[in-house]
This record gives sequence, C-alpha cells and structure tokens, in this order.
Amino acid sequence: MTDRLSELTAAGVAVWLDDLSRVRLSSGGLDQLRREQHVAGVTTNPTIFAKALADADTYDGQLRDLATRGVEVEEAVRMLTTYDVRWACDVMRPSYDGSQGVDGRVSIEVDPRLAHETEKTVAEAKALWWLVDRPNLFIKIPATEAGLPAITATLAEGISVNVTLIFGLDRYSQVMEAFLAGLEQAKANGHDLSKIGSVASFFVSRVDSEVDKRLEKLGSDEAKALRGKAAVANAQLAYERYSEVFSSDRWRALADAGAHPQRPLWASTSTKNPDYRDVIYVEELIAPGTVNTMPESVIHAYADHGETRGDTVTGAYEAARQVFTDLESVGVDMSDVIAVLEREGVEKFEASWQELLDGVRKSLVAAGQGTGRPGQAAQGNADKAQKVGGNA
Repeated sequence: MTDRLSELTAAGVAVWLDDLSRVRLSSGGLDQLRREQHVAGVTTNPTIFAKALADADTYDGQLRDLATRGVEVEEAVRMLTTYDVRWACDVMRPSYDGSQGVDGRVSIEVDPRLAHETEKTVAEAKALWWLVDRPNLFIKIPATEAGLPAITATLAEGISVNVTLIFGLDRYSQVMEAFLAGLEQAKANGHDLSKIGSVASFFVSRVDSEVDKRLEKLGSDEAKALRGKAAVANAQLAYERYSEVFSSDRWRALADAGAHPQRPLWASTSTKNPDYRDVIYVEELIAPGTVNTMPESVIHAYADHGETRGDTVTGAYEAARQVFTDLESVGVDMSDVIAVLEREGVEKFEASWQELLDGVRKSLVAAGQGTGRPGQAAQGNADKAQKVGGNA
C-alpha cells in the first residue's frame, strides 16, 4: 500500500496537525498520528481551544480545582491551555529531537485581543514561554503592523515564534525582515541561534473564499473561470519571495551562526468549496522546506488519495503572476482582499477567544456549585475577569 504521507514528507513538506484537545492527548491519538501518519508538529488557535473545552468532560477535574481556589477566568484559560500544550510538546519531543529541533513543535497563541499592542504581545509571549517551559514550543504572534516589532523583540529574547495570519505578499516580506532582525538581535544578545525556530503561517483557503465571492458577484465568464486559482497562486509567489530572502548574504551569515530558516507554513488548508478537490491545498503547494498544517480529515484524505507530484511550486511562478494579472483585469482588487482577510482574521480569533472565556466562565461557576461552593464567589471572580478582559 502506498504511503502517501511518507512521499509528501520525502518531498520536503512537514506534515503538521491543526488541532489539539485533551481527549486527543489522553487517548494517545496524537502520539499515534506522530508514529503512524508522519505528523511532525501541532498548531493551535483560539477556535481549536474553544471547541476542545466545549466538547469534552476531560477538563472537569481541573475546573473543579480551579473553582475551589476561586481562580479568575482568564488565569483558568491559560492554565488549561498551557497544560494541554505542555503535554503535546512532550508527546512531540521525539520528532523535535530527531529533527535537531526543526520539527516536533507545538504552537500556542498570544491573546488575540492584543494583536494591535506591541509591548503587551511581547510580554505575553515571554509569559507563555516560561509557563509552558518546553524547548519545542512556538509562540504564535499575528502579522499585524503592531505584531511585526513584537516578532523581532520576541525572537531577540531567544523565544521561538510562529507568525500567524499572513495573507499578502508584502506583509510576508515584512515578516521575513522581522525574523532576520530578531535573529540578528538574538545573536547580539548571546543566544544560541540553533535553538530558535520559526515558521511563517501563510493562510490559503480563506483567500479563495474571499476572491471567489467577488468573482461570483462580477458574474462574467472570464471572472468565473478564475475561481479557485487565487489562493494557490498567492502561496506560490510567497515561496518565491522566501527563496530569494533565504539565499541572500544576510541570511547566510545567520545560517553560518547556526540559524534555521523560517519555513513557510501553509495554513487554512481544508477546502471550503466542496467543488474543489479536498487535498488541493496540499497537492499544489509541495516544495522543499515547507510545512503544511492540516485538520485530521485532510491528513486522512491525503493518505487515501493524495498525489505527490514532486515540486509543484517553483516552476509555477509565471503562471501564478498571470493569475494575479487576470484577477486585476476582471476587477478584483487583491490589496483590498488582503486587507479584509487580515482584519477578519483577527476579529474571528478575538470572537473565538471570547467564546473560550465565556465557556470556561460557565464551567467554573458550575464546578464551584458542584464542590459545595455557593457559586457566587466563582461568578464574582468571573465577572471581575470579564470587566478586566473587556478593557484589554
């Protein structure tokens, strides 16, 4: 039987799982994916955690203890999520050790409400780093304008970073500049560059969703013929920029000091349009030195019928540029597409974070009542935390 995920890995694509839950950890499911499905890393986000805590009773014991102690909701969220991420880091440690620190990474995101506040983002990144206390951790920082200097400052502290919510080429170039500056500062600060890792999470399927919506509205045959092409072309041109930056003299000086490149990570790789092939954002984005983080359903789909056709990116640059030219000619403003996606990306994660806070707040109140506490104390702490969170 063909091991398609092994072929994908051999082509230079690291297979990561875009999901985490206490059930997946306690059942051994994550370790099984690592051992049997070539999964070499894990990404999380507020949406994933909100779903995990809403769907399982495996958190009940900790919630009761937290309620008994009267812990406020935001602290409870951090304790629950960092517990899971720390556990996942331990599960993935063999991949980390076996790849000399390149793979085996697990990501946790700073509070998305801080996406436009540089200093607070850096402070939380540092707090999460020592709280999880595992060398194979990634701190996720969004690629907003305020996030760019936070990326540099965090890397300068010797902290590994997953830059998230990248949609456009110009912003991606700024992210790579922030990475190089961060490593240069880290070196000046005496950090071992070989211990610092980074990926740049370039979002894929959401680009098609936004562009296709505009093409449908335009309605012409020329416009409709371009559906499903923008996302792959965008990512392919991002890889072109990556190749240029990481062949520069500036990068070689850092590599000589032991640094690992900041790999492009293809995120949001499940297809949103059922008319598209379910593994299109894997098959069309195969290139050396990349990461593709997928929901488990996409991992299984690729294992079943994915086609590894060698490098599908580096020979496609001219065709990708033509897609952008054609989109402009029919009236799609890609700069506006990217601006909308970045704004909505932050807003969606903020909403998921609030959903996570609300779910944990209710669970703390219920757990406090279950332990014989009157419930009002837990609710009072939750209300206090809500007031603090609302001003963040």
